[in-house]
Amino acid sequence: GGPSERRAFLDDLLVDLDPRLHATRTEFERVLRQRNTLLRGSGGQLNGGVGDSLDIWDIKLVEVGETLAAARRRLVSGLSPLVDEQLGGLSDGRSNASLAYEESWSGSGLAAALYEARRNDLQRGTTTVGPHRDEVNIILDGLGARYYSSQGEQRSLALAMRLAGHHLITKHTGVDPVVLLDDVFSELDDYRSTALVTLLPKTQAILTSAGHLPSGVVADHRYQIIAGRVESQ
Repeated sequence: GGPSERRAFLDDLLVDLDPRLHATRTEFERVLRQRNTLLRGSGGQLNGGVGDSLDIWDIKLVEVGETLAAARRRLVSGLSPLVDEQLGGLSDGRSNASLAYEESWSGSGLAAALYEARRNDLQRGTTTVGPHRDEVNIILDGLGARYYSSQGEQRSLALAMRLAGHHLITKHTGVDPVVLLDDVFSELDDYRSTALVTLLPKTQAILTSAGHLPSGVVADHRYQIIAGRVESQ
């Protein structure tokens, strides 16, 4: 998918790890909406106090935006080796995966980047730099997984990221989240399906599948949907 899905994945994990970051995420989205509303209503001009208003919203956006981006960078740093580890478990120990957080602004800082992009923002009526434009690059064997990995490799990477996130939450909070896997085996071969079962947390796991479950699944309860009815087996 697009970068917004990877940003949402990070932000959801951040809130699970530290619920206080929910307020930061919400405030950033509010400030961004207000700034974009001002840009759209400016007609591409700085007259009528638009510049002064932008100065105010830029200060607010920098404050919460840099906090959010810094939290994402720390998360990606901790998540990257875990993703490689989980992918190795899904791939017979062969893995060379990493994550990298790529900001949409230069090293001069978000405040300078917003000022430099102001004319472009006015013309386009939207904020073109900030955490809402950042990307999470997923690298496999030195290449961007989004463009150079097979469908099976991408599927395995997505699973590795989810499992890595689960391990991170468990380690930092002491709470094991419930794992929901929806027809996850349909795009995995037999080896990866069985490997995934061994990687699942040894806690509650709810699996749904339209086909047969792989070897290694010991179910406490089985239910089957027949003609719209859920029947216990």
